Amino acid sequence: MKPPQTSSAHVLIFPCPAQGHVNSMLNLAQLLALRHLHVTFLNTEHTHNRLTRFADIESLLARYPTLRFKTIPDGLPEEHPRSGERAAEPLLSLKVHGKPLLRDILVKEKVTCLVADGLFAKLANDMAEEVGVATIHFRTIGASCFWTYFWAPYLFQSNELPVTGEEDMDRIISTIPGMENLLRCRDLPSFCRPNRAKGEPIIPLETIVSETHQTLRARAVIFNTFDDLESPALFHLRLRFPTIFTVGPLHLHRACRAPTATNTKTSNNSMREEDTSCMAWLDSQPLRSVIYVSFGSITTMTRESLLEFWYGLVNSKMRFLWVVRSDMITAGEGKDESVPAELVEGTKERGLMVGWVPQVEVLAHKSVGAFMTHCGWNSTIESVVAGVPMVCWPYFADQQVNSRLVSDSWKVGLDMKDVCDRNVVENMVNDVMVNRKEEFLQSAEKLAILARKNVSEGGPSYDNLDRLIEFIELISQK
Repeated sequence: MKPPQTSSAHVLIFPCPAQGHVNSMLNLAQLLALRHLHVTFLNTEHTHNRLTRFADIESLLARYPTLRFKTIPDGLPEEHPRSGERAAEPLLSLKVHGKPLLRDILVKEKVTCLVADGLFAKLANDMAEEVGVATIHFRTIGASCFWTYFWAPYLFQSNELPVTGEEDMDRIISTIPGMENLLRCRDLPSFCRPNRAKGEPIIPLETIVSETHQTLRARAVIFNTFDDLESPALFHLRLRFPTIFTVGPLHLHRACRAPTATNTKTSNNSMREEDTSCMAWLDSQPLRSVIYVSFGSITTMTRESLLEFWYGLVNSKMRFLWVVRSDMITAGEGKDESVPAELVEGTKERGLMVGWVPQVEVLAHKSVGAFMTHCGWNSTIESVVAGVPMVCWPYFADQQVNSRLVSDSWKVGLDMKDVCDRNVVENMVNDVMVNRKEEFLQSAEKLAILARKNVSEGGPSYDNLDRLIEFIELISQK
C-alpha cells in the first residue's frame, strides 16, 4: 500500500437502505478513509438511527477523521417493516422523494465523486450529470448475478424467458455467456419467476434490467468479489464494462488493511442488536459440530415453514445455532402457536436460538461446521472466507443464482431452493455435516485460501483497491 497522503477528492457513498448493502459499502468507506480520502456516507434516517444504536459508528468517526455521515428521510413511517414482501418499499420511496435531496447534498458538500448503490443507478446518474460529478456504481450482488441481470433481455430474444410455470422450472438456460448450462429456470433471479406466492415480484424484472443497464453510463463499477471466485462472468462483463474494480471480499480486505488493536472498539456495521452470548455457547461445543442457521435481515417465512426447519434441525441430531429474528415470521391466521414438546426438548439438548449474531465471528469459530443460509451475497462471501460449507435456502433477488454457484460451480455446499420439508432439511444437514463433510470442507478451504491471497499485498483485490483510489482521485480533478 502506498504511503497515506491528503486527497482533494470528496467521495459521497450512497447505499440502498438495507443491511447487506450498508454493510459492504461501509466497509468500502472505511478502506477509502484509511487512505485519507474525504468520505461522506449517506444513509436514510431510519438506517442511521439503527447504526447509531447497534453498530457504534462513533468508533468509526474517532478512527477515521476524514469519514462522516449524513442522512436523508426515506419517506416512510418509522413503524414500516422494511422487510419481507415490503423490503423494496424504502428503495422505491427514495427514488421518488430523493432527487432534490441528493442534488442538494452533491452541490452543498462539494462532492467530486459519487459512489452509488447500483439499485440507484438512474437516480445517481441523472443527478451527478446535472451537477457535473463523476459517478461510480457499487454492486452489492456478485458479478455472476449482475451478468445474469444484464443478459436477461437477450434471454427473451432467445426464447429462454419467460418461465411459463412450475413445469418449466428445471429447464436449462444455455445462452448466458460464461454461464452456459449452469442455471436452470429456478436458478434465475427471483424477478424472473411467474406467479410468486404472494403476487407480483418485489421489484419488476423490467426495473432491475433497466437499472442494471444504467451502469453503462457510470465511469466504473465496483464489485465485492474476487477474480478467482467469479472469473467466467467477470471475463464477459469486462467486454461490456471496461473499468471494473473487484476489491472483495471487503470485510476481509478491511480486516487486513486496518486491523483492530486489542481491546479497541470498532464498528460491526450491524443494524440490529447482536447477542454475543452465543460466542460462549460456541466455545463449549466440539470442533465443527455446529450448523449455524441464519436467513438474513429481511427474509420472512410462515410459521409452518419455520416448524419444518425446526423439525429438520432437531431430527438431524446435530448441534445448531439459529438466528430467529423477531420480525421473521409472517402474520398467522390465529392458529395454535404453541411449540411441540419434542422441539423444545431437542433445542434444549443441542440448540441455541437467538435474535441476531456477529456473523463474521460466528462463521470463523472453530465449532462451526456448516452454514444454513439464504445465500445473500454478504453471507455467501463471508462463508467462503471462513471456509465453511453451506446449505442454501434462497429467498429472492440474487440469492437463487448464488445458491446455484455454491452447489454446482464452487461445490462447497447443497442447494435446497424451492423446498421446505423437514426430511430434506434433516438429510442435507447430515450430508454437509457428516456424510460428505470432508469433501465440502476441502473445497471450501481452497476457496478460503484464494480469498486470502486476493486481499494480501500483491493480490488482485489488493492492487485493485489501490487502482480504484487512484481512479477516484483522477476523475475528481476539475
